[in-house]
Amino acid sequence: MSNKLRIIGGEWRSRQISFDDAPGLRPTPGRVRETLFNWLQTDVPNSRCLDLYAGSGALGFEAASRGAKSVVQVESNPKACQMLRENCRLLGASQVQVVQQDVGQYLMAEGGLFDLVFFDPPFGLNLIQETSRLLSNGEWLADFAKIYIEAERDLVLNQIPDGWRLLKQKAAGDVGFYLFEKLPISCEQR
Repeated sequence: MSNKLRIIGGEWRSRQISFDDAPGLRPTPGRVRETLFNWLQTDVPNSRCLDLYAGSGALGFEAASRGAKSVVQVESNPKACQMLRENCRLLGASQVQVVQQDVGQYLMAEGGLFDLVFFDPPFGLNLIQETSRLLSNGEWLADFAKIYIEAERDLVLNQIPDGWRLLKQKAAGDVGFYLFEKLPISCEQR
């Protein structure tokens, strides 16, 4: 079955994207996306974005719609990837690349520097700590990169990598969401 969600802002504002029913797939709610992109409004234009556990692609497509230079969506589910590619085609989203791969395997490979990283893994699988560690240890994050994490509302994020500073956090319904910034090494040592 195909579900739909609406892009909130930018070039594709009000356009709908489709996504498949898949285990653990839980698109970021509209009001959460609106808050997140209000936080990031000056960071998105011309940014390089990495959308991990892309699922519906809501965050990556929203970033592309708002002027991101490039978006890499990483998703392991083949049906979800098929829908992401179809949405790219329908939107004419040439700046969006879909990678069908396990996020952990992807992050163990050679990295590229990103300005924005979104990750909202399936709930209940304890993937936040390991994903954060892989992002931090690899060459994935540009200095002052923004990292958005979406998790269960009651999850305590107490194992965040050194050099990540919490900028904002909020909760809505069953979802807790957080925005971090990666500080340059010179700032971490102060």
